[in-house]
Amino acid sequence: MLLIFLFLAACFLAYSNGANDNFKGVASLYGCRAASYRTAITWATITTFAGSITSIFLAQALLKKFSGKGLVPDTLVGSEQFLLAVALGAAVTVILATALGFPISTTHGITGAIVGCGLVAVGKGVNFAALGKGFVLPLLLSPILAIVLGSLLYFIFRSLRILCGVRKEWCVCVGSEDRVIALPQPASILSLRSVAGPVTLSIDEQENCRERYAGSMLGLSAQQVMDGAHFLSAGVVSFARGLNDTPKIVAMLLLLKWLDIRWGFFAVAATMALGGLLNARKVAETMSHKITAMNHGQGFSANLTTGILVILASFFGLPVSTTHVSVGALFGMGLTTGQANPRVMFNILLSWIVTLPCAALIAGAAYAALRHL
Repeated sequence: MLLIFLFLAACFLAYSNGANDNFKGVASLYGCRAASYRTAITWATITTFAGSITSIFLAQALLKKFSGKGLVPDTLVGSEQFLLAVALGAAVTVILATALGFPISTTHGITGAIVGCGLVAVGKGVNFAALGKGFVLPLLLSPILAIVLGSLLYFIFRSLRILCGVRKEWCVCVGSEDRVIALPQPASILSLRSVAGPVTLSIDEQENCRERYAGSMLGLSAQQVMDGAHFLSAGVVSFARGLNDTPKIVAMLLLLKWLDIRWGFFAVAATMALGGLLNARKVAETMSHKITAMNHGQGFSANLTTGILVILASFFGLPVSTTHVSVGALFGMGLTTGQANPRVMFNILLSWIVTLPCAALIAGAAYAALRHL
């Protein structure tokens, strides 16, 4: 019975992960209005699912990293009660943050849950040195790196755009509007008739205007080149996130001997995609519109920053959080352009700090209850 609940809890964690994390790779697309919300979340779902399925072929290398070894004794890692409590603690923490619109790290939710269970089970047997390396370091390092690199890339691309003669354009709506007027008819009956009105100029708020790039690059429209590169970078980030996050959750299903691990990967990938499709809107609004306003070039620079740092960190084995990198890149872009919202960023930073103890408390309580069953 516990193993069945463990499977359901892992799927719940995958759903929570998808709801909170799937949109992070495409937040800049929606933020600069290169894509609608529906288009952005569809692209995120497709590329994240592809990364999740691809992780099947890399399972042996990745599953070992997310088993909990190093933080708590090995004898505790293989316990059904331990894994079930970890899944519940991380899942509840992530879904609560999602409901409030805060983008947090699922990795840190899992880490906090492992620590909470470890404290209840073995007390001082928890390796707090490993905790500092896996949590505190990325919390401090990754946003700073993202802010610096994002600002640098934006200045480089902006200078290249100016050197290439590509300029910005604002579209203005000009046209005529139909008017319906009443015409007197015999027998005192009024007739309605539609006539063309004069040519009018429509002026709207700046945030509702659409900025685009004029000129050409490589024989193509500059705006087409920018949109294509932006979509590609968003897809790469989403693919990498699915590739990296899926094994963290599938590792909890290794105790299920009756379940082929490939079906475990598929179940996690499917529920992760479902979570993003059904429950990502609040995090999407925070990531795309509340941290900073952005145009196409700024959104692309922020996304490229995320991709570069995540890939380099994965290659060198550095403990960098995708969530912290993507949020830091967007905030760094806002600082560069003077459009950042420090209050929103402070609230997000606070949610990152709270993630670990919140997951630890929920998972510790769950483990204490399960241990007596």
